[in-house]
Amino acid sequence: MTTNNRHSSSFRDPSGFIFIDQGVVKRSISPLYFEQYQALKSNGVFKKLHNAGLLIPHEELSVSDSEIIIQPEQIPFFTYPYEWSFIMYKAAALLTLKIQKFALEQGFALKDASAFNVTFYEGRMVFIDTLSFDFYTENTPWRAYKQFVSHFLGPLLLAKYNGVESLKLMNTFMDGIPVKMIASMLPFKTKLNPFLYSNIHLLAKYEHKHNEDYKGVSKVSKLSKKAQLNIITSLYDFIKKMSLDESSEWGNYYDKTNYANDAFDQKSTIIDGWVKQLNTNSVIDIGGNDGTFVRKIHHNVKQALVCDIDNNAVDANFKTLKINKETYMLPFVFDVLNPSANIGFNNKERDSFLKRIQRYAPDVTMALAVIHHMTLSGNIPFELSAQFFSSFSKYLIIEFPKRDDSWVQRLLNTKGEFKAHFDFYNIKHFESCYTRYFDVIEKVSIDNSEREMFLLKSIHD
Repeated sequence: MTTNNRHSSSFRDPSGFIFIDQGVVKRSISPLYFEQYQALKSNGVFKKLHNAGLLIPHEELSVSDSEIIIQPEQIPFFTYPYEWSFIMYKAAALLTLKIQKFALEQGFALKDASAFNVTFYEGRMVFIDTLSFDFYTENTPWRAYKQFVSHFLGPLLLAKYNGVESLKLMNTFMDGIPVKMIASMLPFKTKLNPFLYSNIHLLAKYEHKHNEDYKGVSKVSKLSKKAQLNIITSLYDFIKKMSLDESSEWGNYYDKTNYANDAFDQKSTIIDGWVKQLNTNSVIDIGGNDGTFVRKIHHNVKQALVCDIDNNAVDANFKTLKINKETYMLPFVFDVLNPSANIGFNNKERDSFLKRIQRYAPDVTMALAVIHHMTLSGNIPFELSAQFFSSFSKYLIIEFPKRDDSWVQRLLNTKGEFKAHFDFYNIKHFESCYTRYFDVIEKVSIDNSEREMFLLKSIHD
């Protein structure tokens, strides 16, 4: 039975569930949802959403009295809301509103507006929960409105007013940040904004006073379809105009780099040659900033994950890939010193970064100008970082800034009286530790710099 292979994250919706069949993700639909599924199919709603790139496409595999099985297009690597940059998060919110508007116009409505129903795939945000649609009932409010506020509008407002790190709260509040909490964290001036007063502060008061159903939607008076469409339009227009006014250390990293132009070009050439030599299909660039070095690879890489701790750098990458229509690039926010953990019920609803990247198994990992931050800012010993990279990397391209590098000196000078403790930071010790986990295939010095490039192969492969 398919229930034996039910995915550990798929238990909340009685309409059906995800299961794994010989490594392939499939979805089982229960009789409870047959009527909606068939109506969505026969009315062309699925087809139109698939063709527009808004909903993940699926293939119908089998139909019986007890179960319909569909196979969605396979997504190689999932990112979660707490790993998105501000603009990516906005894109996910706008996608959800677009789908709700379209569904309403077709006589349906989203019963779920969870940020976890969206992921990034082939250069865009895409909705992945095929069973989130239900029939629209005349004069009823949007069942998932409050969920949308707690999953999308609220987190974006907290990011705008309290800093983009607020988006990481979704790691703790998987069911959405409580509206009362959102309201309490926003500045007083937001109460003077009619839109924010009605969609946040008034909602928080109403939430406190009234009983709610299982989705947290208050028992409010009738609401016409036209009025509901007006609310969706106002949410869409407000979110679309939202922006961050937040500078960052690494957002314009390549404007402050200590590379000469020829050294920068040489580094790009080295990386491109190694990636080509290995006939690489997939790569992850850890600390990849805005994706500059991945874009300088001329080899036809099929998918590139580019992650960075800096929101502005990831935002810049996302903007560029949208302009260039780059479907192979997947940006996300990532702290190499604190990778996303397993969370949710039984710690199995959302997989850790390590579990996902080990399953993804990139052909090549790039770690450029990262090791000195891991070692000197994060106090991570070389052996532990080597262990980390070898756990998912068959091949590793790593750049080592030597002790006399200006960035290394800057970091060492922050250590004060403990500077002597970091005497181990040298290339000899680096090689000694990393060769316990990797074989050195090639090593190249970058001219006019204090940087060394290594191409390594895991000995545990």
